[in-house]
Amino acid sequence: MNLKFLFFAFLASCFLAAPSQAQKDPKAKVVLDAMSQKFQSMKGFTASFEYTFQDEGGAGDRQTGEVAVLGDKYRLKLPDQEIYNDGKTVWTFIQTAGYKEVTINDAAGMEGELTPSNIYTLYQSGFNYKLLADKTYQGKPISTVELTALKSNAPFKQVRLLVEKATQQLLGWEMLDGQGGVFTYSFKNLKASPSLPLSYFMFDVKKYPGIEVIDLR
Repeated sequence: MNLKFLFFAFLASCFLAAPSQAQKDPKAKVVLDAMSQKFQSMKGFTASFEYTFQDEGGAGDRQTGEVAVLGDKYRLKLPDQEIYNDGKTVWTFIQTAGYKEVTINDAAGMEGELTPSNIYTLYQSGFNYKLLADKTYQGKPISTVELTALKSNAPFKQVRLLVEKATQQLLGWEMLDGQGGVFTYSFKNLKASPSLPLSYFMFDVKKYPGIEVIDLR
């Protein structure tokens, strides 16, 4: 299962929207605004994360990775690939036994995708939202806000953001595909890291002799 595809799966299809019967809950907006402001105050962070998927029949998958975010820049490390975004260019680097490939895109051409940096502002466009019942997650009291995509045929109907009450930090989120499938992402060891160098978010092709370069800019 391609984690990159799943991570970015609902992309812009959730954004070009038709009207929905759901409403924007003012109480949910308070939680969402606090979460967004918390992220902006950190300026940047690093974290490990765990991804799980479970379908309607109970079958599942689990993977782990690492992420670093600085403003609109991010770097995502997965078992067989890394994604670099310096705010202008996106490099998707795939490395397996005996094979190396990097695909290069303009960041501007990928606007509308769900990324590690825009999950904090996702609610501001293309979604209605409501506050669900409080619960405990990772042993911490959290607020759960359910976002509902306005577009009726979006591949993911709902996204639930799990926000720690005490710190307003986003601990994880769940995506529901409307067919019984649930995709869950959990942040672990989240640390503020506002001083990461720009070079950390840039891929250097010269370091990988013989790599296949697919430049789509």
